[in-house]
Amino acid sequence: MVEQKNELIWIKFLSLLTRRTKCLTERLGSEYGGWTLCPIRLSTKTTVYSFGIGEDISFDLALIEKYGCRVFAFDPTPRSIQWLQRKNLPAQFKWFDIGIADYNGKAKFFPPENTDFVSHTLLERSETENKAITVQIFRLSNILRKLGHNRIDVLKMDIEGAEYKVITDMFSTNIRPNQILVEFHHFFKNVSLLKTITATISLWLHGYRLLTLSPSSHEYSFIHKNVA
Repeated sequence: MVEQKNELIWIKFLSLLTRRTKCLTERLGSEYGGWTLCPIRLSTKTTVYSFGIGEDISFDLALIEKYGCRVFAFDPTPRSIQWLQRKNLPAQFKWFDIGIADYNGKAKFFPPENTDFVSHTLLERSETENKAITVQIFRLSNILRKLGHNRIDVLKMDIEGAEYKVITDMFSTNIRPNQILVEFHHFFKNVSLLKTITATISLWLHGYRLLTLSPSSHEYSFIHKNVA
């Protein structure tokens, strides 16, 4: 009950922040897999990194169809890989069966309790530990180096609780995407709202301003103040 009350206060505070952002926004993709961003500077030269795609790439495809963006998608989830292998994908969409974290190496990847769901997590999940798989993960800085990129225009992360450490690591390596779209997982039982508050403050201190907050209060869209 206390946690729910704190979240309501936090959401009310965030709603005040979004009113200060002048950039127009646009939602792309399906109701389930869509995201909101600012269409400023989106073009065929735009580089998008999309982490955690599951079985919905409607947002990524919309960026390609409408603006011609180059999308690089990442997800080591077995079901996601099998699903992508059956798709006829545009040339601007490249995908890789690796995950992202704040270190390079191998990691346990825990499946959801409900087998109807797709998303796995790097966070320990004792209920499905016996079904965990091992996946290859990299730091964001290493992925950029491997792909020969010197910048990211739009970074989207739906990575089931790993986002907090990735954000910290990203700033430690001086990576500054123009826009950051992230789902915060403080609704997980082993993740506190304080982690989301701390991450949001860190983003603010590094020049990011909140564009939108989804109705669920989990998906946040940020834009750097030098871009808007």
